[in-house]
Amino acid sequence: MDIQSVLKGKMDKASLQKLNALKNQDVNAFVARAIELCTPDRVWVGTDADEDAAYCRQLAIDNKEEIPLPTAGHTVHFDGYYDQGRNPEVTKYLVPKGETLDPKLKQLERQQGLSEMEQLQRGAYKGRTMLVRFFCLGPVNSVFAIPCLQITDSAYVVHSEDMLYRKGYEEFKRQSACGPFEFFKFLHCTGEVTERMTCKDHEHNRVYIDYVDNAVYSVNTQYAGNTVGLKKLSLRLAIRKADREGWLAEHMFIMRANGPEGRKTYLCGAYPSACGKTSTAMIPGENIVGDDLAYFRVINGEFRTANVEAGIFGIIQDVTAHSDPVIWNVLHNEGEVIFGNVLVHNGRPYWLGMGEDIPDTGMNHVSTTWTRGMIGPDGEETTPSHKNARYTVRLNNLDNRDPDWDNPAGLPVGGIIYGGRESDTDVPVREAYTWEHGICTMGAMLESETTAATTGAQGVRKWNVMSNMDFLSMSVGKYLRNNLEFAKHLKRPKVFGTNYFLRKDGKYLNGMLDKAVWVKWMELRIHGEAEALDAACGLIPKYDDLQRLFQQVLSMDYTERNYVEQFTIRIPELLAKLDRMEKIYATVADTPKVMKDEMAAQRQRLEALRAAKGDHISPFNL
Repeated sequence: MDIQSVLKGKMDKASLQKLNALKNQDVNAFVARAIELCTPDRVWVGTDADEDAAYCRQLAIDNKEEIPLPTAGHTVHFDGYYDQGRNPEVTKYLVPKGETLDPKLKQLERQQGLSEMEQLQRGAYKGRTMLVRFFCLGPVNSVFAIPCLQITDSAYVVHSEDMLYRKGYEEFKRQSACGPFEFFKFLHCTGEVTERMTCKDHEHNRVYIDYVDNAVYSVNTQYAGNTVGLKKLSLRLAIRKADREGWLAEHMFIMRANGPEGRKTYLCGAYPSACGKTSTAMIPGENIVGDDLAYFRVINGEFRTANVEAGIFGIIQDVTAHSDPVIWNVLHNEGEVIFGNVLVHNGRPYWLGMGEDIPDTGMNHVSTTWTRGMIGPDGEETTPSHKNARYTVRLNNLDNRDPDWDNPAGLPVGGIIYGGRESDTDVPVREAYTWEHGICTMGAMLESETTAATTGAQGVRKWNVMSNMDFLSMSVGKYLRNNLEFAKHLKRPKVFGTNYFLRKDGKYLNGMLDKAVWVKWMELRIHGEAEALDAACGLIPKYDDLQRLFQQVLSMDYTERNYVEQFTIRIPELLAKLDRMEKIYATVADTPKVMKDEMAAQRQRLEALRAAKGDHISPFNL
């Protein structure tokens, strides 16, 4: 293939100059191969220029992928009825013959998968424009930076990426000047669309991750989790890159907890869906750095982190003026916002749980003339806004963002939090004895119970190692070992576990804002300014400290009864959790020895405490 001839045949002079200015033959080859495969009518190449981002936004509107709303800068995008979330059944790793990943991961022989994807993508851009854009995961001009090449026929996809990620064209130039380098590449094809510009052929939706070539291919889908390659798809590639290079890629928020006398302490947290991740990252009075993805590196002998993203692709359900005032204001003021799969009535977006009456008619993901009670094509009654409806905003638009969020050197990490959802087991907050204890008994044993928002039975516990199970691209044991060994010779962050969902007689024992107190206690513990009690499963707060913090943070009284109900050590339930985890890890062939040792030590401590003080132990009796 004559690469330059292929490029010249589809690009105008300006686009060809932009591409060749990168002086990167690997980029040119991937673009040329995409042209030959997808056969676009023309190819447009974008840079970091504001006018190129503006072109893509306007193209999304012109192509009817986004519909402008009356509030300046706001648009709404609709995905197809069957294209409303990540589809794990068709999201697979392409594995070379003779290799195998963890059996828990969906995988396909590499050549077979590439052949199938080529069949589905062949000619997919006929009559369309191929958009070529460059973005960056992590801060540019930084050791954290991973350049990314996105090719798509969807202006909505690149408009979203303009809001969610740093520009990467100049980063490609910078790294190309230093010689060959590794970058991630994404080739997305929308496929056949309806008159509403939503995907028709959902049955042939495919998302394949070719980790050999650092490439992701997706077809017959528009939902951003499948098409915005830099989101969770890139996390799968980054986990393997981190493994090769000795750092970590994690599914975590980053926040700044503000301590006494202006002290800044950075915390990272991994929480499965519906366990309080976003609400913790956005606690009033603290500062957000990022809500979803974090990289960890050792820099100048220090454990540091950087936000992979520059925006938020957030679930919009239950966002209210009271619970999420910062996001609420962004969603109601002028400025760039993409709403996804909400209800629009008289030009205004509505979503589930917004704390206001929702109209009975409007335009949504089901129909341009939706009415309450309308039955969808699957025979189910539809909701006004989808349960997985989304908003896309820039981090710079949030009033509570940390001014240092884009630091090229990253930020020092004081604490790591693993947050689960359990109605009867773990206390609201506890501290690990050591890094190894935290990784093994909090991160590796993370569980969440299913809720009414999930199909199937409620209250079923789902294991989700470090909230990263869906995105692992290696065995669970190898992933754990990388976490356990990372920064071994440094002072590592303290590790904490949280559980906001303890219940008694059907009622939650924690208030929605109590997490603000737990974070303040963690911040004090990191700096040695609060005491703790040994609860056999970790260290828990003392009553006097919580009583003081509830007054300081929430202006609330915190009674001894509150403390006993929340921080009673429930030994039978904790032992039952250990039973579940031991069964799970018995199926993980490469479980690290330290994991087995930590579980055994936890069991021994709990059984000794039970023998001395009973099944359910008041914190006042520790």
